[in-house]
Amino acid sequence: MAAYGQTQYSPTLQPAGPYTPYAHHTQGYSMPSYNIKTEDGLSHSPGQTGLLSYSNFSSTPPSQSLYSYSHTHGGGISSGIFQGTHAISSSTPFNPTQQEFSTYSSYSQSQYSPYYNSHHYNSPYLNSSNISPAAITAPLAYQHPEHPIMMPDHSPESHTGEYHPPPSPPTPGKDEGVPARRGSDGKLRGRKRVSDPAPPLDSDIERVFIWDLDETIIIFHSLLTGTFSSRFGKDSSKAVSLGLWMEEMIFNLADSRLFFNDLEECDQVHIDDVASDDNGQDLSTYNFGTDGFQSPAGAGSLCLGSGVHGGVDWMRKLAFRYRRVKEIYSTYKNNVGGLLGSPKREEWLQLRREMEVLTDLWLTQALKALALINSRPNCVNVLVTTTQLIPALSKVLLYGLGSAFPIENIYSATKTGKESCFERVSQRFGRRAVYVVIGDGAEEETVAKKKNMPFWRVSCRADLEALSHALELDYL
Repeated sequence: MAAYGQTQYSPTLQPAGPYTPYAHHTQGYSMPSYNIKTEDGLSHSPGQTGLLSYSNFSSTPPSQSLYSYSHTHGGGISSGIFQGTHAISSSTPFNPTQQEFSTYSSYSQSQYSPYYNSHHYNSPYLNSSNISPAAITAPLAYQHPEHPIMMPDHSPESHTGEYHPPPSPPTPGKDEGVPARRGSDGKLRGRKRVSDPAPPLDSDIERVFIWDLDETIIIFHSLLTGTFSSRFGKDSSKAVSLGLWMEEMIFNLADSRLFFNDLEECDQVHIDDVASDDNGQDLSTYNFGTDGFQSPAGAGSLCLGSGVHGGVDWMRKLAFRYRRVKEIYSTYKNNVGGLLGSPKREEWLQLRREMEVLTDLWLTQALKALALINSRPNCVNVLVTTTQLIPALSKVLLYGLGSAFPIENIYSATKTGKESCFERVSQRFGRRAVYVVIGDGAEEETVAKKKNMPFWRVSCRADLEALSHALELDYL
């Protein structure tokens, strides 16, 4: 450490005059550790606005009061630093006339930029080895950033509008350009579309949460069978009644708006599985009712299996229907009431309220966990269900899960089984990602163990609460 006194600047700087002797005390300054963790959760370096401290002194220097530091990232020095004869205002940056020792000018914020990140440092922990007690003279309250979780209000007055599930990343437009697919004959086929778009890029995803649907996120099948009411001591007649009511709404929506009558025998694993047969025709004025999609013998004979297709023209009409389903889902996933229309909208809102009361806010707790995952960068929710794809999409919409699951992240295991779907998800996001499976059934647990994926069992509402707690603490 250089002694105080006159110090000549290097040739690269203009001299600003000699220093005057420091009159208060004889102790030398020392720089704090380059990776000091403070209670605002940021690492401060010598060139960064933050904590300054003395070393080797036992009393506060004369005419100098409590130090303070700024909570801003990279901002100027707050007006509370060095209150007294050597006060520095918030609008005055450091310059050579305000430095008290010769070596300070060699340090800069850019020199130490690899050692900290002022925008994404999230550690809330303090360590006695990396911070000096003398640097902070008063305790500072730790502020934990809140996740933007939206909890549904179940009072009747709150349902004049729509249910608003937690936010999720927007679904990319259907016309985003990528090279068109080529058939085995080398000809370009299909419109220019993304097969499985997901923000951020699939290759950048670090953690994938694979969810089961029934009896994990939503309570549906167990209402019809009476399992839920007998297990949790609920009114069985009420549970069955609500289950039947929801079942009717699910299939009405699937039949009337999602072409389930046409697609029931032509089920697909993923919404884009027949996109290669789509020629990109404008469907704004297309009449699905008169295009001759179903033959007199029915479409079942043309959808015998995953690899058996009908003619080219018929396959194009099939692709049109799945494209239209995708458009409807993406348009109304946050406005299901607009899709249902009146008076179905009011019936749906009433049904949602009554089901939440009966299930002790089961869905609300699941939505909280889904929102925590969606709030993380480079994490994604994926749904793998044994329900057929079209009824599964209808369920997701009616239970208010559209924002949690973009349609590209929904897979139906009805035809292929969950192991095949898990393999597709793994191929999509790559081997570098970590996969966590959440469900209640033996099938997903067996597949998760086979693929060495962590499995979180959901058998009651407390399991969802524990999951949310683990997510909040970054254990998952």
